[in-house]
Amino acid sequence: MLDRLRQAQAEDGRVDAEDLERAAGEFGWPVAAVTGAASYYADFAEGRRGRRHVRVCEGTSCFVSTQGQHIPGLERALGVRLGECAPDGSVSLQGVRCLGYCYDSPAVLDGEQPGSGEQLGGLFGDPRAAERRTRPGWVEPLKMRTAQIPHASAVDRPVVLAGLVGDEGPWEVWPGVVASGSPDQVMAEVAASGLRGRGGAGFPVAKKWSATAQEPGPRYVVANGDEGDPGSFCDRLLMEGDPHRILEGLALAAFAVGARHGLILIRSEYPTAAERLRAAVSEARESGHLGKRVHGSDFDFDVEVVRGAGSYVAGEETALLHAVAGLRADVRARPPYPTSHGYLGQPTAVNNVETLSAVPWIVRHGGAGYARLGHPDEPGTKLVCLSQRFRRPGVYEVEYGVPLRHLVEDLGGGLREPHTLRAVQVGGPLGGFLTPDQLDLPLLSRPLAEAGVALGHGSLVAVDSALPAAAILRHAWAFGAAESCGACTPCRVGARRGVELAERIGEPAQAEAALAAHEPLLEVLTVASLCAFGRGVSCAVRSLLRIYSDELRRTGE
Repeated sequence: MLDRLRQAQAEDGRVDAEDLERAAGEFGWPVAAVTGAASYYADFAEGRRGRRHVRVCEGTSCFVSTQGQHIPGLERALGVRLGECAPDGSVSLQGVRCLGYCYDSPAVLDGEQPGSGEQLGGLFGDPRAAERRTRPGWVEPLKMRTAQIPHASAVDRPVVLAGLVGDEGPWEVWPGVVASGSPDQVMAEVAASGLRGRGGAGFPVAKKWSATAQEPGPRYVVANGDEGDPGSFCDRLLMEGDPHRILEGLALAAFAVGARHGLILIRSEYPTAAERLRAAVSEARESGHLGKRVHGSDFDFDVEVVRGAGSYVAGEETALLHAVAGLRADVRARPPYPTSHGYLGQPTAVNNVETLSAVPWIVRHGGAGYARLGHPDEPGTKLVCLSQRFRRPGVYEVEYGVPLRHLVEDLGGGLREPHTLRAVQVGGPLGGFLTPDQLDLPLLSRPLAEAGVALGHGSLVAVDSALPAAAILRHAWAFGAAESCGACTPCRVGARRGVELAERIGEPAQAEAALAAHEPLLEVLTVASLCAFGRGVSCAVRSLLRIYSDELRRTGE
C-alpha cells in the first residue's frame, strides 16, 4: 500500500481523494483505512510535492552543528519555506528528523541524492551548486573506524558486525545449517550467546524466538531497518555496506522459528539502503539462498523489502508491523505481543538489523565465544555512532562495559577545536544527556538507567558549550511533538504542552513558573504514555533540566 501511495504521489505531486479511492478498490480496503495511512505518514502529508523535492535534516547532530541555521539558509537558497511547495511546483522543502549522516552534519536529500557537511555550501548560494549536486559521491564518505576487540578476550578473532575488519563473507553459515542443521541448534547457540536486541529494548533474542516458535503457524520474521534516532547511523551503513549479512541473519531467524516469509522495513530517508537490500535479495535468490527448497532442503524462505513513508514511531515493533502492512504506524497496547499476534495477526519475531547481523557469527563460532565478550550483564559487542562534533566521528564496534570516556576521548578524540564539551546525548532523543564528569559510566543499560538516561540505539551526540540551553530544550520538546503517533493523550498533548513551556522560559516573567510546570507534565508522560516514546521524551527532558537548570533560570532574567 505504501508503494501504491508513493506511486500516486509521483504522478502529480500529491495523493488526492481519487487516488485514495482507486487504491482502496485495488486492495479491497475501506477508503477510511487508506486515508488513515496517507494522512499519517509525513511523506504523504506534506501537501504538494515539487518536481524537485529536498528533505533537510532537523536532527540533533545537524541542529548542534549549525544551531539550526542551515534550515533558513536552505529556504533562502531554494526560495521556498520549510514544509511548503513553490507555487509553480518547481521545488518543495520537507523537514525530517534524521538522514543518517550525523558524522558529517548538516545533511539533505536532494531527490534521492544525499549531501552533507561543508559541501552543503553549494545550496547556500554558491554558483557551483548545480555542478556539486550532479557529481557522484556528493556526500563526504565516512571513514570507517574500528575499535579492535582486546587480545585479552577469549575469542580468537574479532566479531565483525559492520564489515570493518576481517575477511568473513556472508552466506558462509546458511547453506550448511539449512541442509543439515536443526532449528534447535540455532536456537541453542543464540541462547548461549546472551544476545539481546540492539535496537534499544535489549530483550533476549532467544526468548523472543522461542516464544514465536511455540505458536501455531504461519509465522513471520521481520527486520527493523527503521533507524530513526537522530545521531544513529550504524544501521544505514550495515544495510548499504553489508546487506547480505543482514539477510543471512534474518534467514537463520526464520529457520529457528519456522517462518517461511520475512520482511524488512527500511525508512524512506534511506533510499540507497532500500535499493541495495532489494538488489541483495535478488542476488540471494539467484544464488539459491532464498526461495523454494533452499539448497536442496525442504525449507522455503523468501524476503520482501518494504520502504517506509516517514514516521519515527514506526521503529516501535507494534507500529512497525502496522507499517509493513500499509496501515498507520500506530502503537498497539501489549499484550498480546507480536510473538503471538504480529504481522497480519500471526506470530512474528521482530529484530533490528544490527541484532540480526550478529547471528551468523554466533552460529558459526558458537554462542559461548560471543558470551565471553562484553559484560556478564550484557554480553557481546555494540556498534556505537559518534557525531560530527567529534574529531574522529564514525561507527565503532566495542564491547559492552567500556567506559563512555573511552568512546568520547580515546576513540572520538574529544571535540573539534574550538568547541568544548557541555553534554553528551546518549541513545538518541529518547535516551538522555550526561555531563562530561559522568563519562566514567560504562556502556551498560542498568548503570546508564540509574544515571537517568537510556542506552537506546547506542549513539553519542556531542553538544558543545556554545549551544544555548533554551535552544536544546526547545529542540527536545519539538521532536516529541512532531513525532508522537498521537495514539495516546499524554504523549500527543503533553509534548505540545512541553513546547509551549520551553517557549515561555525565554520570557523573564515566566521562566521560573515554566520550569516548575515541567515536573508534573513529565510525570504524566512517564506514567501514562502508551509506549516508550512518551516515557523516553520525559527521560531526555529531565536529564536536560538536570544539566542546564541554572542556565535556564538565567535565561529568563
